[in-house]
Amino acid sequence: MRVAIAGAGAVGRSIARELVRSEHDVMLIERKLEHVEQESVPEATWVHADACELSSLEAASLETYEVVIAATGDDKANLVLSLLAKTEFGVSRVVARVNDPRNEWLFDESWGVDVAVSTPRMLASLVEEAVSVGDLVRLMTLRQGQANLVEVTLPDNTPLAGKPVRKLQLPRDAALVTILRGGRVIVPQQDDPLEGGDELLFVASVDVEDDLRTAVGLS
Repeated sequence: MRVAIAGAGAVGRSIARELVRSEHDVMLIERKLEHVEQESVPEATWVHADACELSSLEAASLETYEVVIAATGDDKANLVLSLLAKTEFGVSRVVARVNDPRNEWLFDESWGVDVAVSTPRMLASLVEEAVSVGDLVRLMTLRQGQANLVEVTLPDNTPLAGKPVRKLQLPRDAALVTILRGGRVIVPQQDDPLEGGDELLFVASVDVEDDLRTAVGLS
């Protein structure tokens, strides 16, 4: 897969290294010359350019990349790049970094963003996930905010204990993805029994989260 990353700071370089390890074709676009450190990710293609300039993106042949990651430290730049990537170059997948949580509402399909990644939001979700039992915790937003990856840890005294997965009366736009039990990752089957302490991961639309709480006995 060909992936273009705008912003070659610590975040952009780290993403590039991970993608290179997975044998993806990576291009790093960096506006500041002092941040162009080819030796830090020698396997990547480096471009010294402003990712917000249409001519620079044309010269970099952005239309040949399947994924664009807007990972600069400037939310305005990330939004502009996302919009250009989607509307001018037809990039199929645009992932954008949100630096200021107050700007998170802007990072949606109207700006060409498929997935918005907010580090403060993710850290807060991980903290909640670590300490919350018997509540629904959002871990990640998917598909331009239309659905979320959510987690529920069943309390030890859950009324669902011993019942098979098929007994879960899930709302229409919710799906059980996996069950985490101790060190095990379980792909749920209809006859698998639920247990107290299970961590259930769902993909669900925002509109049905209250119904999902009811289905797992939280309300």
